[in-house]
Amino acid sequence: MTEKITKYPSSVLRRRAEEVSLDDETRTLIKRMKKAVKKHDGIGLAAPQIGESKRVIVLQTGDSFTALLNPEILEKSGEKITTKEGCLSVDGVWLDIDRAKKIKAKALTEEGEEVEVEAEDLLAVVLQHEIDHLNGVLFIDRAGLQKKIKSVILYYFKKYFYVFKKSR
Repeated sequence: MTEKITKYPSSVLRRRAEEVSLDDETRTLIKRMKKAVKKHDGIGLAAPQIGESKRVIVLQTGDSFTALLNPEILEKSGEKITTKEGCLSVDGVWLDIDRAKKIKAKALTEEGEEVEVEAEDLLAVVLQHEIDHLNGVLFIDRAGLQKKIKSVILYYFKKYFYVFKKSR
């Protein structure tokens, strides 16, 4: 079964996800998320993106995956990095987003180990993006109001214009 990506403006993307414990249900969720990341060519995925309001994220680097349960950012550097971000839940929209260049986070691994992760550059951006999902925040919310309005219009235009073109 291939996981379908939950698309904006679904309400599951806008609410704070529930904390999880490491049990069979969470392990199954992690497997589903890994399949979805691989299938959809993502580098990160949060459980709300497959319709599950759970505090779980999965990151893919090459052929390896890292799952983090109940991740929380502890510290952010004052130094910023601007990257072009997109999201599987907001197809076709790419925006320059400012985020902390370095972060420190804590989480539980899928093996049950409590870890602190220090990340910078792309890894820090991906962690912030995915943890935002767990808090009901989308990357378009991090853009200025004008960019957000333009991106939402573009998203709906692409979504409905493509459907219109296909049916002709």
